[in-house]
Amino acid sequence: MKELIAIVRHLAADPKEGAVLATLVSVEGSSYRRPGARLLLTADGERIGSISGGCLEEDVLARARAVAATGKPELVRYDTTSENDLVWGVGLGCHGIVQVLLERLPARPIWVTTLMVNLTGRRPTKLGVVWCGSDSAALGTRLASGTAADRGIFLEDIHPPVSLLVFGAGDDARPLVRLAHELGWWITVADPRAAFATEERFPEADRVICGPADQLVGLVKPEPGSLAVVMTHHYVHDVPVLSALLTRPLAYTGLLGPRKRAERILKDLKAGGLTINREQFERLHAPVGLDLGAETPEEVAFSMLAEMQATLTTRDARPLRERTGPIH
Repeated sequence: MKELIAIVRHLAADPKEGAVLATLVSVEGSSYRRPGARLLLTADGERIGSISGGCLEEDVLARARAVAATGKPELVRYDTTSENDLVWGVGLGCHGIVQVLLERLPARPIWVTTLMVNLTGRRPTKLGVVWCGSDSAALGTRLASGTAADRGIFLEDIHPPVSLLVFGAGDDARPLVRLAHELGWWITVADPRAAFATEERFPEADRVICGPADQLVGLVKPEPGSLAVVMTHHYVHDVPVLSALLTRPLAYTGLLGPRKRAERILKDLKAGGLTINREQFERLHAPVGLDLGAETPEEVAFSMLAEMQATLTTRDARPLRERTGPIH
């Protein structure tokens, strides 16, 4: 998602003819990237995104320059299934077959404009990439509808970036926001303290909101499926914020601090009349984060984001060497 947004933003800001988009449209077996990975060669020769771990890029870029010159789309097939694969002098070792479509883009593709509008409005967009067929003029990316796809059409639902709500603008929230920004997430920072909740302190945040603790969640207006973490470090702030969050249909709610503190907050909420059902309780992660031995603010932020990512993908965060099924 992050690389696609970067590609779309470039195409929207610099509408020149001659850019070539490479899209990974098909994977058989193992591959470093999955279908939907993209690499853009801009009209000025800049590259944005990737379609592999670096082993295919140079060949793709060479072919992209040819596509830019001719305007004719090209479907490239890379077979790395050989045990002794030494393509271009490097052992790719992915043991898979990937197909990549290269297309020269017009100056302002319709799908780019629509996608930008929908991303801004946090609405999904369905894209289709026609990568197989006798008519080369029909190959390429376009807006799509429906759910079924022919063998030669790659359909993809482009959803807005993951929404992370950080309630608490202390110094330990800053590395959390920075790391989440690197993931391409859409970040809101909210805090009752005006001196802390500033854009200068959180330049990577998409929104910074200040307001009374008992109104803060209402001001943020969490989207269903958002991730939220409460880390104001003030009991009187955490209680009303957590109370409002627990009743929302979020994907994840985290509370920073020791287990005993969390138990006290929940006890006080129940004593105040809040009923917490099983589903709401299971969404609550208190203490927040994975057991990584984290101590510094950066390490704690990393452990929180790792747990959030595991929740989003419904994984148990165990080591990959213990996984018996495929990684993807």
